[in-house]
Amino acid sequence: MRKIRIGFVGVGAISGIYLENITNMFKDIEIIGVCDLIRERAENAVKKYNIPKLYNDMYELFADPDVDIVLNITRPYEHFEVSKAALLAGKHVYSEKPLAACLEEGKELVNIAREKNLMLGGAPDTFLGAGIQTCRKIIEDGLIGTPIGGAGFMICRGHETWHPDPEFYYKYGGGPMFDMGPYYITALINLLGNVSDVSAMTKKSFEKRLITSQPHNGEIIDVDVNTYIAGTMRFESGAIGTLFTTFDVYYPEQARVEVYGSEGTLYVPDPNGFGGPIRLFRPGEGMREMPLEFDNYAENSRALGLADMAKALQTGRKFRCNCGQTYHVLEIMEGFTKSGDERREVKIESRFEKSPIMRNDLECGVLED
Repeated sequence: MRKIRIGFVGVGAISGIYLENITNMFKDIEIIGVCDLIRERAENAVKKYNIPKLYNDMYELFADPDVDIVLNITRPYEHFEVSKAALLAGKHVYSEKPLAACLEEGKELVNIAREKNLMLGGAPDTFLGAGIQTCRKIIEDGLIGTPIGGAGFMICRGHETWHPDPEFYYKYGGGPMFDMGPYYITALINLLGNVSDVSAMTKKSFEKRLITSQPHNGEIIDVDVNTYIAGTMRFESGAIGTLFTTFDVYYPEQARVEVYGSEGTLYVPDPNGFGGPIRLFRPGEGMREMPLEFDNYAENSRALGLADMAKALQTGRKFRCNCGQTYHVLEIMEGFTKSGDERREVKIESRFEKSPIMRNDLECGVLED
């Protein structure tokens, strides 16, 4: 069975780990070519990873019959335009998060993919890593009893202190919820199921941000999006979740997710990573560290979701990071924004099907048929 060939649109900051893992970790995919608005970046990737093709633009890539899946690693507000063009050209698409910058765009992409019988999916795939998969098994094994609620906290001062080009984080499709929220929401829905309603209070704490990273040190960013979002989710199961994301405050502790049950509390690792640690508290037993049960993917395994999609393309099975999930996440995030703007609870219409738990008996880089 031949490898599935991936064409990159965009080789910015996040692309490095995709290039590395597709080249060295995953057995069923390979990079056929790349393109980028900054040609030098694409040229550097071609040289470093011995990539066969360098395209002049994305349309040349879409027209190449050797490309099986388009990997969309552009800025969030560009995801819709790039993914739509790729789908209309007859290509399967895997996109960095979010699926789109708004629900209307996401719905159009999903409809095009379904009409053309094409695969559409995307990040995050961190929920497939050892950490979240082990947590899911702990919950399904009943170690915390009946889930009652959950919480996620992503608290930081913003990306302008370290990212080389941070302006897009404060523009349409950005902000802490659309940038980091997908990790937390994806983890929570894979642990607690579908969300039926959301509510939130939101605000923009600062109108402008000062960049202190290179190469734009000293430049000012105008902030166009909410940067402080306190949201609540009602799950169909009856559980209630809280999600707090902000780029506005100083906070010394790591990001975290917690799940509360009738018989204990599970401390879930950072959903922006693939590994642990995991802690479980049960009355009478105290706090204990839980071993990872899916340790093939405990380190940074980005492109795992893409590899799973490729295996589905080879075999005809379903894939895990599908647009049913990414669309549900998008609707929840937009629901928070709408709730904050309109000061009301918002009903979530979409539903997703929870994917099978990962297998832990396969070689790293190999996905099940």
